[in-house]
Amino acid sequence: MTTKNLLVELFTEELPPKALKKLGESFSSTLFESLRAQGLTGADSASTPFASPRRLAVHVSQVAGRAADRPVSHKLMPVSVGLTSDGLASPALLKKLGALGLDAAVVPQLKRAPDGKAEALFFDTVVAGAALADGLQKALEEALAKLPIPKVMTYQLGEGSEQPGWSTVNFVRPAHGLVALHGTDVVPISVLGLSAGRQTQGHRFEAASPTVTINDADSYAAQMEAEGAVIPGFDRRRAEIVRQLQAAAEMIGGGEAGKFRPIEDDALLDEVTALVERPNVLACQFEPEFLAVPQECLILTMKANQKYFPLLDAEGRLTNRFLIVSNIRPADPSQVIGGNERVVRPRLADAKFFFDQDRKRPLASRVEKLDHVVYHNKLGSQGARIKRLMKLAGAIAQGLGADAALAARAAQLAKADLVTDMVGEFPELQGIMGRYYALHDGEDVRVAEAIADHYRPRFAGDGLAADNVGLAVALAERLDSLVGIFGIGLIPTGDKDPFALRRAALGVLRMLMEKVLPLDLMHLLEKTKSGFDPEQLSASVVVDVFRFMQDRLRVYLREQGGAVDQVEAVVAQAPTRIDRVPLRLEAVAQFRQLPEAEALAAANKRIQNILRKAEQAGEGIRPEPDAALLTEDAERVLFQAVDAVSLPVETALESLDYTGALKQLATLKAPVDRFFDEVMVMAEEPLVRANRLALLARLGGLMNCVADISQLSSQLGSQAGSK
Repeated sequence: MTTKNLLVELFTEELPPKALKKLGESFSSTLFESLRAQGLTGADSASTPFASPRRLAVHVSQVAGRAADRPVSHKLMPVSVGLTSDGLASPALLKKLGALGLDAAVVPQLKRAPDGKAEALFFDTVVAGAALADGLQKALEEALAKLPIPKVMTYQLGEGSEQPGWSTVNFVRPAHGLVALHGTDVVPISVLGLSAGRQTQGHRFEAASPTVTINDADSYAAQMEAEGAVIPGFDRRRAEIVRQLQAAAEMIGGGEAGKFRPIEDDALLDEVTALVERPNVLACQFEPEFLAVPQECLILTMKANQKYFPLLDAEGRLTNRFLIVSNIRPADPSQVIGGNERVVRPRLADAKFFFDQDRKRPLASRVEKLDHVVYHNKLGSQGARIKRLMKLAGAIAQGLGADAALAARAAQLAKADLVTDMVGEFPELQGIMGRYYALHDGEDVRVAEAIADHYRPRFAGDGLAADNVGLAVALAERLDSLVGIFGIGLIPTGDKDPFALRRAALGVLRMLMEKVLPLDLMHLLEKTKSGFDPEQLSASVVVDVFRFMQDRLRVYLREQGGAVDQVEAVVAQAPTRIDRVPLRLEAVAQFRQLPEAEALAAANKRIQNILRKAEQAGEGIRPEPDAALLTEDAERVLFQAVDAVSLPVETALESLDYTGALKQLATLKAPVDRFFDEVMVMAEEPLVRANRLALLARLGGLMNCVADISQLSSQLGSQAGSK
């Protein structure tokens, strides 16, 4: 079929900058997929998205003017229902044909074909391929309907519509133009009260003319840049901003690469890309005295409020220079530069004022204010929470061999900066400002660092607290949240997790595991619960939180590349020493490579099934088998083999040599196989039966000393059962 390239552009008022990238990607992909589903694209067709502050567009290669006709087979009904014994159409068949716009005349043309166990009637026909105008109309409507719009606007159509000022439409922003070109031809489609043409608008101030007439689908990007002063492609515009930022930083450094660098922030870069159509990076500066304010404050106010790129030196220290991305390119940029410098000055002055005012009062003097700050209406104030954190952090620090008094002091001051002016203005700085204020007050450096570090990890991949004092406070803060919020019944469900408990659980697991902290998770949860009023929390909160954290552990280990069966083998044992989980996982991975692993895993599954069924039947399982009750040679051999490996396994476990412990199990394969081949476990004689169950229980304990190795077997279903 003959194909041409296609261009579709929707011209609007300024789109939401934080959503623009996703809007552009969605518009392009949905429209392309719809065209492909209708058979209008070729095998090698591809789509290119465009998204700028005032337009969404897509270029699609190899689009047909009409889709190829396609055969369609309509399944009607079973032959036994559709035809009478005389081979005539039944009333049911005639009704079905009528619904398809057919009549009895087509009955001889119906095809019989097998359909499961019966034979069915089919009507084969050819459906004409969709014309591009119809297919594109459908695709465009789908693309607009599926846009991830943050908030819809309602507005009245203007001039050019059938009823200007009366017709109402809903869209993310008012739309003013529609372009649809198939090669050089306009495709007659309409949407949002607009009819397609070939004219669009360029830059508000710098376009060569008020309108840009697009010659053909392939000239769009080049014409928009040359005539419209707009770079329509989001990625192309973003790359140009990055290039200009780097060039400007190098120029400020006297041509020396790396002397200065703009701050790296992908979210800021995406937002600025969505704010400009023709980026122009300019260098500005502010008074050096503002650098006395913590650089986090200055950086945040420049990024959040002004969308500027602060300039750092080679050591990562903030300089008094910053870069702006302007949407215009005047011959003399001095007014643009001066205007931005005037705008940023009051922001920096506010930050300096907050910083100076906050330091007039010691951080410790603000703690009592936390008694009037609600943490949760069922859990009391932040002040009450601080008292819990002090006790818990001190106890955790003691368990880590750290200074418990320093940990308690850090916990006492950890939330005090919440009632400072700076954090009130910039909540993102909580912890960071607490550190600065604590250092200013002469607090121990470890206390100050712990105030900042107790918020870490703030996000996936973030670093952890540097020392055990900070780790103690960080653990206490998250454990208190988990136990408290779970204890009042606010458990995360589905995608809803308003208190970020999944992140808190992951933070605890990461600290215990990555910092190899010798702490028992269950003991930590019990200790945390003891800090609350017993009537505040549910009785099962410790078990509930532990199970929740086991689920998070399972997910985390898989995300880190752990094999599903090996992760399940470790987590199924509900380990409470999370610091040892990586060692257990590595041991299981090593064991999995042994030739005996599969058979032993299957045998372990079989043992578990036997013991479970015996317990369900009321059989008592002895703690140890009695050698005097062993009646068959195969069970005596197994008893001796189990006895022989018990001490080496226990010795390996004591030294945390989990790999060595599991490797000892390889010697059990032959006696285990022989036991199940020759011995009837559920013997008629009660004492013999009980003794054999005791032997299996001891064997199972050895097999599961590191992990539930039954999870490793690929033949569990066929191997499970009792003999």
